[in-house]
Amino acid sequence: MRRPDLPYLEFKTVKGRDYIYFRKGKFRRRLPSNPDSEDFSREYWACRSGKRNSSTRTTWDKLIISYYASPGFRGLSKGTQANYRRHCEAIREKNATKDMRAFRRKDALAVQAALQDTWSKANERIAVLSILCRHAVDLEWIERNPVEDIPKLKGGEYAAWPEDKLRAYERYCDEHGLATARTIYELMIGTGQRIGDCVAMEWADFDGEFMRVVQEKTGAKIEVFCPERLRSYLKALPKTGRHILAKNLTEHIGKRQAQREAELARDKIGARTGEERLVQHGWRYTAAKELAEAGCSDAEIQAVTGHKTLAMVAKYRAQASQKRASKEAQQRREQNKHRT
Repeated sequence: MRRPDLPYLEFKTVKGRDYIYFRKGKFRRRLPSNPDSEDFSREYWACRSGKRNSSTRTTWDKLIISYYASPGFRGLSKGTQANYRRHCEAIREKNATKDMRAFRRKDALAVQAALQDTWSKANERIAVLSILCRHAVDLEWIERNPVEDIPKLKGGEYAAWPEDKLRAYERYCDEHGLATARTIYELMIGTGQRIGDCVAMEWADFDGEFMRVVQEKTGAKIEVFCPERLRSYLKALPKTGRHILAKNLTEHIGKRQAQREAELARDKIGARTGEERLVQHGWRYTAAKELAEAGCSDAEIQAVTGHKTLAMVAKYRAQASQKRASKEAQQRREQNKHRT
């Protein structure tokens, strides 16, 4: 690259790529990479005269618009797109006109700290910020991703629900007529599927025994045999539309609505906050745990839950095996004591 003999220029090479910056005091601005171009000349002299418009091309607003149009975003599932949009719009609301090139790692850590009370939301926000910054690197707005490798917050695992909380949830829903909250619970526990997959279930997907599912997260097409409890529940459930969780005749309720309906019952039984906090996703884990405790193999559990890998399945199998082995060992201990 030809290095023009002009004042206030700074040259850097990162990973074999050359960059040119205008630097004067604390002011620093990246310039077009071709010093012979008209764009370079215009940007340089705008910086030199102090007339450069700082909000032209590299704002958070324009970065997010560009990301929405990218193949990376368009290739995501609808559910993942919706989740990423929520975070992107929250970022845009606070930072739309700001130049994202001024964003630093300390700023990302400040975002994480502000959301630390909701650790899963904090981790999602940092993940989306990292994706946006990677997109900015691809656009050659910045040299490196400042959010890369920020450790996730740890706030506990999505635990399976204990028996007493399952029964408390059922009682509260029945006593207060929370049909939607109870139905999403029965579908998740009965089929072992994610909440987004359950709200999308149609009556036509259920043939009286099997529920057809296209998993939103993985794209996997599976057919899950429904246990007798779920079959009986669905048989008694009124049909108010095409979907089991119907918003109207042709649409299903939204995932957020289903979560809000369940949150009311979770709050009333003491499962929404504090040390005993339990989340709806734990119902999926409850299904896997119950299958493991029944002695099902990893492959059998995976056939129900549709987990893409066996890692989570193996976890619950290990827990069930430990519990069963503990019982057998203690029983043998007692028997031996009685013999002596």
